[in-house]
Amino acid sequence: MPVSNPLADLLAEKGVLLADGATGTNLFAMGLESGEAPEMWLETAPEKITKLHQDFVDAGSDIILTNSFGGTRNRLKLHEAHDRVYALNKKAAEIARAVADKAPRKVIVAGSVGPTGDLLVPLGAMTYEAAIESFSEQIEGLKAGGIDVVWIETMSATDEIRAAAEAAVRHELPYVYTGSFDTAGKTMMGVHPRDIHSLAKDIGDGPFAVGANCGVGASDILSSLLDMTDADPEAVVVVKGNCGIPEFRGAEIHYSGTPPLMADYARMAIDSGARIIGGCCGTSCEHLAAMRQAIDGHTKATRPTVEEIVERIGPMRNTVAADNKAPGRERRRRS
Repeated sequence: MPVSNPLADLLAEKGVLLADGATGTNLFAMGLESGEAPEMWLETAPEKITKLHQDFVDAGSDIILTNSFGGTRNRLKLHEAHDRVYALNKKAAEIARAVADKAPRKVIVAGSVGPTGDLLVPLGAMTYEAAIESFSEQIEGLKAGGIDVVWIETMSATDEIRAAAEAAVRHELPYVYTGSFDTAGKTMMGVHPRDIHSLAKDIGDGPFAVGANCGVGASDILSSLLDMTDADPEAVVVVKGNCGIPEFRGAEIHYSGTPPLMADYARMAIDSGARIIGGCCGTSCEHLAAMRQAIDGHTKATRPTVEEIVERIGPMRNTVAADNKAPGRERRRRS
């Protein structure tokens, strides 16, 4: 029997959904220190996590991600919190759920599940079964706190995506997964955007949606989006791109994207076939509000070429992606 999926219901109702913005960038602006785990604020500053979720909802987000990106025991052990996996993830979900439930419209709570930080065999010591157990422990807490969907994000390795998907299915939850195509147009472990659809389609009911997040710049993720929607035009595809291009100014990272640029990114994402659109690093509530207006006011137009993306959004930073564009086509296949 298919699992219940409120995300599917809302997408069917609205056509295109706005996800939320950056977690880390915005928490740093609230005072999170470098090296401090955002998950620790679930206990020490829960009101700030509530505020971030509320600000995203107020800006127009249809989906908010829990503050649990590093919520596996593998990541939490770096902060001596590996014995509180269930409690921290349950708290992350409860905080987001409380904000969503008081919203004046339907808001989806997505349980953020990031990489463990460990390599699976044969490249590392973690077995596939151990990865499933780690993700399952995290997702058990997220489910208890009330998430609607498991949101597997910023992934690089096929086996890790599959392990997280197995864990979601174990807890009878629908799942979404996104890769980070930040290494010459592929993930760090060599996954190409056009292959994203097939990675876990045999696990449970398969993913409800797949896509890309983070990566390099907004133009790069739109280029990856063209590959993904070209490979499967019927799939529900997510893009959650960085706010323009990251630039170092002294010791701090700033992002080049303005609200008007991110609004145009959202319009081009719709034209390129995305159904769920959000922002990753650097994306503030001001950016999201502009994206909300753009999504609500845009009628899907002609599918853009890479050249048109670069002209409107800015240069690409992935060398292979930038070199592999061909006039008159959406893009040439990467090897």
